[in-house]
Amino acid sequence: MIEHRFRPGLPLGLLAGAACSALLPAPARATDEIQVYNAGIAAVGQFTIQQHLNYIPLGVKEPPFPGGLISNNSINGTPEFAYGMTDWWEVGLYLPFAIKDQQFLSNGLKLRTLFVSPNADQRNFFYGVNFEFSNTLPRFLQSRFALEIRPIVGVRNADYEFIVNPIVDASFGRFGEVDFAPAARLARKLAADTFIGLEYYADFGPIGAFPSFADQQHTLFAVTDFKLGVFDVDFGVGYGLTPASDRWVVKTIIGYAFPVPGSNSAASEHASGPVNPMAHASMRPTLDETSPWLAR
Repeated sequence: MIEHRFRPGLPLGLLAGAACSALLPAPARATDEIQVYNAGIAAVGQFTIQQHLNYIPLGVKEPPFPGGLISNNSINGTPEFAYGMTDWWEVGLYLPFAIKDQQFLSNGLKLRTLFVSPNADQRNFFYGVNFEFSNTLPRFLQSRFALEIRPIVGVRNADYEFIVNPIVDASFGRFGEVDFAPAARLARKLAADTFIGLEYYADFGPIGAFPSFADQQHTLFAVTDFKLGVFDVDFGVGYGLTPASDRWVVKTIIGYAFPVPGSNSAASEHASGPVNPMAHASMRPTLDETSPWLAR
């Protein structure tokens, strides 16, 4: 809740407007990373890179807070660098940004650490948790520091996978709050390197004080994942289901996995092979080529 203090000489009309705006639901915030994690990670000693780009051709036209970035007609994204520490631990770095009104706007940096069940990419049931620490800039968030806690629970077989990320976002300081922002994915394998699916992203608002459904953010995406040469491509189009959501969002992720040092060429080629860059894929060779679909 934004705090408004009375100052002598401040017009009563402005005070009334400020009070009303404080009671209104916060509009959608532009997002640099739209993905569902599935507990897959890079191989030990392997570097990966993904470029996230999200375009909002028709979005909310009011700032989420005074002076905040308006999501309508903006481009948001981040390069994501990751490194496999062990078979259950991966670390990553983001450099998020936005492009609005022909201006490039940096949003500081994010550091993450991801812990998963070992060999999660080869399991029918998998799980993990990701911690992401953000140092944000004023146009993007009123709080300077934020923490995302993202549990990961999923199941898969040879044809389908279903994943849930019940995310908790915490920001700190005067304007800090703790939000519940879950995400989920249901995907189907069509061919060796081609997948289609539905993904759902929401922000219910502050835990313990959820606003009405119309004032929450709910977006449903149709997505496809495919291989383009040595690159993994994810493309999706999202539709906002509530007035507080951006109406249309287009997202892309292009990923590349560098060969694992010391591995042979065949293994390296497989290591960068078909994965779903939408959700942190494991890019190490599989133990059994007939194993169930190894989605990211």
